[in-house]
Amino acid sequence: MPEERAPDVSLALERVLQRFAGMVRSISARHRVSAADVDEVMQDVRIRLWRARSSGEQIEDLPTSYIYRTTLAAAVDLIRQRRRGSHVVDEVSTLESGDVADVAAPHDAARDVEQGEAQERIMRAVDALPDARRAVVRMHLAGYERGEIAALLRWTEGKTRNLLYRGLADLRARLEADPNSERSQ
Repeated sequence: MPEERAPDVSLALERVLQRFAGMVRSISARHRVSAADVDEVMQDVRIRLWRARSSGEQIEDLPTSYIYRTTLAAAVDLIRQRRRGSHVVDEVSTLESGDVADVAAPHDAARDVEQGEAQERIMRAVDALPDARRAVVRMHLAGYERGEIAALLRWTEGKTRNLLYRGLADLRARLEADPNSERSQ
C-alpha cells in the first residue's frame, strides 16, 4: 500500500512547490539566501512537507501560511548552518595566518539600515490605511492567499479582493507620495 501512495505524494509535493515557488524564492531573497542556495531551501521545504503529511491530498490542502512558515524555517536554518560553517572557516584561516582579526562573517551594515528604513516606511504607510484595508494588506504581505484571507476574516471572496486591490493601490500611492521615498527625490 505505501508504494501505491508514494507517486501521489510525490506529485502533490511537486504541484505544491510549483504553486509556491515564487513565495519560496521571495522569502529566500528577503533573508539574503544566495541564488545558488534557493534550490536547497526548496528541497528542505519539500522534505518538511513530506514528513508533515502522509498523503498527497493532505499536502495539497495545506494553507499558504503553513507553506510560508515552513519556508521561513528552512531559510533561517540554512542561514544558521552557513554562518556556523563560515565561522569555522574564518577561525581556521585566522589561526593559520596568525592574524587576530574579527572572525565574524562579512556584513553589509549599510544595506541592513537601508532595508530597515524601507520596511519602516512601508509599515507606516500600511498603518495609515483604513482598518479593513490594513488587515487584508498585512495578511497579503505576510504571504496569505486571498481565499485564506477571506476565510480567516469571514468575508466573501469579492469583498476581500476589492479591499486588497484598493488597499494595495492606496499603499502604492502613499509610498510614492512619501517625501523619504527614493522615487520622490
